[in-house]
Amino acid sequence: MSALVLLLSACAGEGPARVGGEEGGGERPTIVSLNPCSDAVLAEVAAPGQLLAISHYSKDPRSSSMDMATAARFPATGGTVEEVLALDPDVVVAGGFLAPATRAAFADLGIEVVTFGIAGDVAASMQQVRDLASLAGDVAAGERLIDTIEEALAEARPAGDERAEVLLWQPGGIVAGEQALVSDLLARTGFENVAPSRGLSQADYVALEDVVAAPPRVLLVAGSQMGQRHPVLNALPDMRREHFDTGLLYCGGPTIIRAVERLAEIREAAS
Repeated sequence: MSALVLLLSACAGEGPARVGGEEGGGERPTIVSLNPCSDAVLAEVAAPGQLLAISHYSKDPRSSSMDMATAARFPATGGTVEEVLALDPDVVVAGGFLAPATRAAFADLGIEVVTFGIAGDVAASMQQVRDLASLAGDVAAGERLIDTIEEALAEARPAGDERAEVLLWQPGGIVAGEQALVSDLLARTGFENVAPSRGLSQADYVALEDVVAAPPRVLLVAGSQMGQRHPVLNALPDMRREHFDTGLLYCGGPTIIRAVERLAEIREAAS
């Protein structure tokens, strides 16, 4: 690794260019994002030309937390040191699972690395928006995004106190636990996640037979396993089955807006 780092350092040139900020605001750091959740936030709060690249996950509809039109505005990388160095950023934003060797290589090259974990609820997601906006040098943009998210949450809040029992069946046949962001969104849009009451924790597996034996009022299917598409699910008269986009499952920030809009739509249909 050290020989590679020395070679890449020699090719790095005279250092990263910075993007001019608003009047009186100084220069903003250029950023490469390797985290699909950070991609979506930075696309909203970064200045033109400041976000040099997003993660390749955001270019794939199956894993993106961004709409494809927004993702198309930015180049993407696979997260390799070589790709990032070619873009010459000031800062790399990554998830908590960034390989130690990759992080060390960035440090040796003088590239700052900032990592963000997966937000477990709305409050944690709001804090990440603020942190990313501060990193990008535009705190006000972060607050504007938070205001928009809060408006969406308020609009998606049900009028009454009645809650609809829901089971969220995710890719791989697993369920969301109580500490997942999507569980917080379910509660805010008038649902009761039945997974905990059935003794199920984060990422526990649920078989088709389990669903048939005790169908929830609403089944949100975010996976495509054979059991999740089985015709027997159509024969459960007291259960409403709805598709839930996998791109709405894990990320906060602006993704919350689309997620609660979809959940409110489903909740209204199930009333």
